[in-house]
Amino acid sequence: MFLRSAALALALAAAPLAAAAEVTVFAAASLGDVMGALAASFEAATGTPVTVSAAASSALARQIEQGAPADVFVSANAEWMDRLEDEGLIAPGTRADVAGGTLVLVGAPGAAPVALAEGSDLAARLGEGRLAMGLVDAVPAGIYGRAALEWLGLWEDVAPLVAQTDNVRAALALVALGEAPMGVVYATDAAAEPRVAILGTFPEESHPPIVYPAARVAGAADPAQADAFLAHLRGPEGRAAFAAAGFAAPPPP
Repeated sequence: MFLRSAALALALAAAPLAAAAEVTVFAAASLGDVMGALAASFEAATGTPVTVSAAASSALARQIEQGAPADVFVSANAEWMDRLEDEGLIAPGTRADVAGGTLVLVGAPGAAPVALAEGSDLAARLGEGRLAMGLVDAVPAGIYGRAALEWLGLWEDVAPLVAQTDNVRAALALVALGEAPMGVVYATDAAAEPRVAILGTFPEESHPPIVYPAARVAGAADPAQADAFLAHLRGPEGRAAFAAAGFAAPPPP
């Protein structure tokens, strides 16, 4: 009798531990809203809680390199995922693109549109104001933005006027708060902020394709749950959530 009671006590003690298992997701700042919604729907369907840490892909990748306890990484560009994969920090065979994006120039609602083409008057339009962008050597939106401005022949004139931020949402906030007259962000960021308007869309050919690769981190605490969350992102509910938030479908592999 004592043995049976002891076994039951151990089983009951183990149950909360099983229920407490969770998936920790490191996701690009531009994915914060949609990833929060997908985390909630995954938890509702499976009972497994998901914690989302949204920040610049560069910062998150470096945290993973330093041993941060992430289970899933979703980057705003391929390069940071490539870096982790080359270092053996991504579980083989788990990587896939889950969404695509569009790069835009934003400003105050009611501001005149800006022609994003060679010979554009962007620098003149800025005057003494700043162009808010993510870090142009690290943050994906900043990397894409610099590439687009260089392709258009505008970077040399605009570079001295750039205000660099730690992530794309911080650049968006500068424009929304009126601290910068314009900024370079993703169309999905602009759609989530009513205090800004899209003044122009960068040509697709002006920058590398915007993709969001997702993968399991090699040191995931529960690989099965991490893989289940990745399947959720790539499945019908995930695709619908990305589309509803304004993200493009990922390009074919």
